[in-house]
Amino acid sequence: MLICNDNSIYTGITNDVKRRFQQHCAGKGAKYTISHKPQKIIAVFSSKDKSIASKLEYKIKQLTKKQKEYIYQNKNLKVLEKYMDIKQYRYEGEFVG
Repeated sequence: MLICNDNSIYTGITNDVKRRFQQHCAGKGAKYTISHKPQKIIAVFSSKDKSIASKLEYKIKQLTKKQKEYIYQNKNLKVLEKYMDIKQYRYEGEFVG
């Protein structure tokens, strides 16, 4: 999860957080981060495979900004526990790399 210069929150998946963040900052990441410049990595969660990571990404993108803020402020996915098995994910911190 990234916080952008307009205070919006971007969510994506990668297997190399540092490299992907650098791509976003250089304007070579997702279409969203080209027009909403990323400022900081605010939360990183890991999972055992891409399929599981994609499910989390999808669910987070469905949340309100307030719910996304809860995730990074509290360093957990509790807001999603009624929708999915959150035990499949581990909080890794604000920046990995």
